[in-house]
Amino acid sequence: MRRRGVTVLLGALITMLLAYGVFAAPVPYVVLGPGPTVDTLGKDNGKEVIQISGTPTSTSKGQLRLTTVGVQPDVRLRDVIIGWFSSEEAVVPRELIYPPDQTQKQVEERNAEDFSASQTSAETAALRELGYPVQVTVKGVTPGGPSEGVLRSGDVITSVDGQPVTATQTLTQLVRAKPAGTVVTVGYLRDGRPATVKITTRADNGQPPRIGVEVEPKQPHPFNLKIELGEIGGPSAGLMFTLGIIDKVKPEDLTGGRIIAGTGTIDDAGNVGPIGGIPQKLVGAKSAGASFFLVPADNCAEAVKNALPGLPLIKVGNLDDALNALETLRDGGQPTRCAAG
Repeated sequence: MRRRGVTVLLGALITMLLAYGVFAAPVPYVVLGPGPTVDTLGKDNGKEVIQISGTPTSTSKGQLRLTTVGVQPDVRLRDVIIGWFSSEEAVVPRELIYPPDQTQKQVEERNAEDFSASQTSAETAALRELGYPVQVTVKGVTPGGPSEGVLRSGDVITSVDGQPVTATQTLTQLVRAKPAGTVVTVGYLRDGRPATVKITTRADNGQPPRIGVEVEPKQPHPFNLKIELGEIGGPSAGLMFTLGIIDKVKPEDLTGGRIIAGTGTIDDAGNVGPIGGIPQKLVGAKSAGASFFLVPADNCAEAVKNALPGLPLIKVGNLDDALNALETLRDGGQPTRCAAG
């Protein structure tokens, strides 16, 4: 009996160790969960998230919180099983977050670049709203090109054939809209004075039509603006950064004293784009005490499927939608909400 008891005990121990080994084995998945939320009107690690100097700024009673998704990259089978049964987490194949042809470090570097680009677009969109348009400025003129002797460095191109030029991409599109050899009328500012000139487009070596200038976007404004926030990657904070900049510069309180959370990319023109991780971001917003959540229009169907009680979902397709929604809330009205797709 004694030998049999030892055998049973040893077998149970081996079974337990094997089970532990299986549950502790790495698996090709990652677990997504609610990440931290940050008030773009407040501080992070003791520093203002949005830093503005050289102009008066206002203080809001409420908050504009960006939301994030936490990624658990190195998981075991036990983590996956827990994630599958969790209402706040999602288990996805590792390759969706970390493509096989990229290292984890490369993905993190790309996310950091996307985050930096989102800040730049947020600044551009906010400054446009504040009355500081993008100026498509001539950086250089191609020697022997169509614009030599006509345009010069520092000129601001304002139109092509009467169509406003509001971005470098717009200039390219307008010039390429007609075949090479077309005479176009280019409006420009030189030392603040408007003028126009006719330029014949040219296509060298089979390239698209050009007017022979190198341009760069500039957006002069009489104050300094900087966004400082570490440990966050990706482009999805763009909308909330944009709203934060506007709120700080304008005297009115966009929040109406509420905690407003949200997500969404933003481009230079103020268009709001979809993002990932909506379910986890909603949980994070709810935990932060948000009373409303700004949802990119293309994410509405997913947001509705994962809606949380007491957290209304406001549909936004661009910056104007977001600003109008916040104004409606301040006036006691009901902005457009997400509907099931």
